[in-house]
Amino acid sequence: MNHGYDKPLYFLPFDHRGSFKTGMFGWKGAITPEQTAQIAATKQVIYDGFKTALAAGVHKEKAAILVDEQFGAAILRDAKSQGYVTACPAEKSGQEEFDFEYGEDFAKHIEAFDPTFCKVLVRYNPQGDRALNRRQSARLSRLSEYLHNESHSQFLFELLVPPEKSQLDRLKGDKKAYDIELRPRLMVETIQQMQDAHVEPDVWKIEGLDRREDCEKIVAVARQGGRNKVGCIILGRGEDDRKVREWLMTAGGVPGFIGFAVGRTTFWEPLVSWRAGKTTRDAAVAEIARRYREFVDVFESARVETSAV
Repeated sequence: MNHGYDKPLYFLPFDHRGSFKTGMFGWKGAITPEQTAQIAATKQVIYDGFKTALAAGVHKEKAAILVDEQFGAAILRDAKSQGYVTACPAEKSGQEEFDFEYGEDFAKHIEAFDPTFCKVLVRYNPQGDRALNRRQSARLSRLSEYLHNESHSQFLFELLVPPEKSQLDRLKGDKKAYDIELRPRLMVETIQQMQDAHVEPDVWKIEGLDRREDCEKIVAVARQGGRNKVGCIILGRGEDDRKVREWLMTAGGVPGFIGFAVGRTTFWEPLVSWRAGKTTRDAAVAEIARRYREFVDVFESARVETSAV
């Protein structure tokens, strides 16, 4: 296995499309070029926050952005010209089943932007619909093969494991119990199934885990079979600041977890305040930069404390 990425990797992800359109702007259905430009301008505020954080001390080689082609094409081009680590999504937004945003042209779009990482978001429960899982695995295997054999971009896999109704029923509908008692094991099982299907990410983007031992199990399966350089990063899942910090501290202390991807917790409130006229654009940029820097500091402090033990 010669793939993998094991250097520090601190993503500010803002590749949200459907949730941005409806959640931030309240729009439904097809949008106009003017509306597209409004969303693109809003995402520029996030990007300016990212650059401000770097100017204030976040190391360029550890920092990364994840933004979509639809609303962030100009940002992707600028970031590449600046030498930043970039990632761009390949999946259709808002679908339960993974499929390519640009269908058979997926490779052309990856080549056009040549991001450091090609990212997919996949909802997959290993005990769920088998036919659905097979369809998703087949598409993901095709992408994995393309990225490793024909592309300069590496493979970033965001794994979400939504509960099946029967699984929640066993836990009396308690989603917190699912997250702690069942989801970690299902994530391990999913990674194993993906590997068996020849889906080989360089980095796994993982939902927050409350226990260190669960983080260790994820790293163990992600790196089994000679996959020694495969990295894991923790995602924020839109949780509040306190919960995200807990997840960063837990994951940061585990070798193999190389960073994080925290988006909405970083930028959503500052953008909402700015759009409502409660704050200035400059203040929103500064607040996004502050939050991103703090998450970097939290993760790095956990790594330092662990290495000092």
